[in-house]
Amino acid sequence: MGGKGSAFPRPDAADAARLPEAAEPDGGRVWLPLNALRAFEAVGGRLSFTGAAAALHISQSALSRHVGRLEEYLGCRLLDRRAQGMALTAAGAALLPVVADSFDRIEETMKMLRRDPGHAGRVLKIHMPPTFLHVAGLTLLAEFRRAFPGLPIDVSSSNGIGLPAGRSVDLAVVFDRPHLGDAIRDPLWMVSQTPACTPEIAARAEGLDLAEFLRSTELLHVKLEGEPYSTFWSVYARHNGLDIGVQRGLAFESEVLAVQCAVAGGGVTLVDPDMFAADIAGGRLVTPFPDTTCASGFGYYLTVHPDDMVDPAVALFRSWVVRRYTQAPSDDPV
Repeated sequence: MGGKGSAFPRPDAADAARLPEAAEPDGGRVWLPLNALRAFEAVGGRLSFTGAAAALHISQSALSRHVGRLEEYLGCRLLDRRAQGMALTAAGAALLPVVADSFDRIEETMKMLRRDPGHAGRVLKIHMPPTFLHVAGLTLLAEFRRAFPGLPIDVSSSNGIGLPAGRSVDLAVVFDRPHLGDAIRDPLWMVSQTPACTPEIAARAEGLDLAEFLRSTELLHVKLEGEPYSTFWSVYARHNGLDIGVQRGLAFESEVLAVQCAVAGGGVTLVDPDMFAADIAGGRLVTPFPDTTCASGFGYYLTVHPDDMVDPAVALFRSWVVRRYTQAPSDDPV
């Protein structure tokens, strides 16, 4: 299929003949129909034979034959061809992201080798929320790099609950509620919360009960994507039976920013007393009502897709981090 110089290499007759085969004769890796998989990725991603054929510079009929052979090889339909349009079947929806991610990784590695043929390694892509990265992640990454200096790491960071949207990462530390899902999630840190402020503001708490103090002080909030900005203060007030009017104050994109505002005397924020132990020990923050500490309902989880666990670099980082947290004392964030 396709002439000389085509972006989509033409399979020979043996290629089509081998599609039904389950494995190589020597019993090694299962033979993969790469051209057919590439054709399916192009069609499935666009839900259009016309668009896929134009992108791959081949004919629609050739593209259709490849997808059909792949469906025959798998024994199931991948695409529903309807009069009103095309749709992925359940099998197609399961296969498409795996195929796309695999081709992305192959392409990335090949580009890296073309830039530096002497470097046969890979870059491990890790995502961490800003607060975790600032308080614990930077130290964690520095220790890992000292232990394994030959593995390049690309670190990204963004706010939000759960896995970062629209990002291709190997592992992610996510901020989320406990729940079951397809990903492997290792709990690293379950977040508790207690009011924290400067010593000067805390001095106002003398002679006041908790509710009176909070009603008279600016509340500093941490925003969560898809949640009311007062989520954490609402949980804290409900746990302690307080009526303090949480719909007020300043809201920030991350806990680090809220803490910096609190250190500057801007008000009172909720912190995990262990995660921000250094600020408390250094006197920049105090927790005037430590007995009111409660669980936030959220935690930090190291998250990886099960299919990625066959990657030695992913498995290495996961086992190292889990072991590091398992062995760490309870008052040490990393």
